Amino acid sequence: MTHSKGTTLVLVLVFSFIFALLLEGLVSSSVLRTKLIRQKISWEKSLEVAEAGINYYRWHLAHYPDDYQDGTGQPGPYLHTYTDTSGQVVGYFSLEIVPPSGCSSAVEIKSTGWTKDFPDLKRTVKIKYARPALAKYAFLINNNVWFGDTESLKGPFHSNGGIRMDGWQNSLSTSAKQTYVCGAEHGCDINHCSSPCHWTNNQCICPGIWGAGIGGTNGLWQYPVPAIDFSSITQDLSQLKSKAQSSGIYLGSLGLGYHLHFKSDGTVDVYRVKKLKPRTWYCDLDNHCSQASIDIQTEEFYKNYPLPSDCSPIFVEDNVWVDGIINGRATVVAAKLPDTSYTNKSIYISHSILKDNNQSVLGLIAQKDILVTLYSDDDLIVEAAMIAQKGHICRWYYPHWRWEPYKTYALRDSITTFGSTITYGEWTYSWVNNDNNIISGYENTSSNYDPSLTFDPPPYFPVNGDFQTIQWTEGKE
Repeated sequence: MTHSKGTTLVLVLVFSFIFALLLEGLVSSSVLRTKLIRQKISWEKSLEVAEAGINYYRWHLAHYPDDYQDGTGQPGPYLHTYTDTSGQVVGYFSLEIVPPSGCSSAVEIKSTGWTKDFPDLKRTVKIKYARPALAKYAFLINNNVWFGDTESLKGPFHSNGGIRMDGWQNSLSTSAKQTYVCGAEHGCDINHCSSPCHWTNNQCICPGIWGAGIGGTNGLWQYPVPAIDFSSITQDLSQLKSKAQSSGIYLGSLGLGYHLHFKSDGTVDVYRVKKLKPRTWYCDLDNHCSQASIDIQTEEFYKNYPLPSDCSPIFVEDNVWVDGIINGRATVVAAKLPDTSYTNKSIYISHSILKDNNQSVLGLIAQKDILVTLYSDDDLIVEAAMIAQKGHICRWYYPHWRWEPYKTYALRDSITTFGSTITYGEWTYSWVNNDNNIISGYENTSSNYDPSLTFDPPPYFPVNGDFQTIQWTEGKE
């Protein structure tokens, strides 16, 4: 049997064509697979580049903590080249920065990254970055302090002075003192100065933290630790005043002051105080005794305000009474400018301050004191973060005499705070005699920490420490 040369040639051409098709398919498949692999690598590298953008701006804020425009002084976005260790361009990242506002103390950083080879494959990382607020402390004081055995503390506590802790606690207490002088105001004298304290040179010298409380046994006392600079707590009141005048609520000097009653509908009723109750005897924490009144007798309605939508402050250049139900985010400032010691203003609390929901928050900043008044509620609840910049947070000593109003109001049942207490001077809601019996003020005190205030404090509350990442999300651009 024989075959023609033409037939053989046809078969060769057919098989060559089939082979070529197969080879082209294999090559195309290989090229496609290579491209897909390169795309996948670029997809992963785009995330690395985006994260590099985040890390770069975290570094930038560490060196320039108040610069939210990438050193340009201009609005973003801000484009950067990303190179490898050899200096070769790998890709690019674009940054968008949202600075802190009155409603949020966090800076938002959005970084979009892509590679040089596949510029259409972009990935985005967003973080919220914030410094912890001083409201992270349940209690912060610049002076010596005494927690009695009927007082409880829930949350971190720091004092730049010494601490006598006879109460209950569930978190760390720290003092900047190795030892300190415990005075008669905290139950120490020559007859009451036993171990771990000792009497030396007519003074009772005690450890930085001591007392009958269980915190020491549970390892909750630490001293000495670095002091907190209380000058950093003093807010720029002139800036807050300007913000209130431009977009918040500003109330000028009146005489006796204003009463702010917060309402659950997200508004606040403002009253002008017309007359105070008759003067009564009192003694303050500076050992000054006199007659005065800080309770409202009569008032007149002035105006209803919605809470500022941009969380601008409520600035009152007078004394102010605060109570009610807060629905929203607000900070009340009581201050008279220019700042002189004899015109400093205070905040007074006679009735409970409650939050309408978990998203609501109230800050109270007093140029001088935050005082609980004589005619305060028998069971008082204060859900707020409080700062007394130059004075005390306390209830004055009112003698428990047998006639009114002392008979009924000098001694009250319980006070409960939720939030943060920050005070320059001494603090107390209770007064005791030499036998440690409560003779004025609240018989039961509970100070409770609100952990959400650490990175979500009231508007314009001071912050302290390094930036920390509080939220991280990733997705396509």
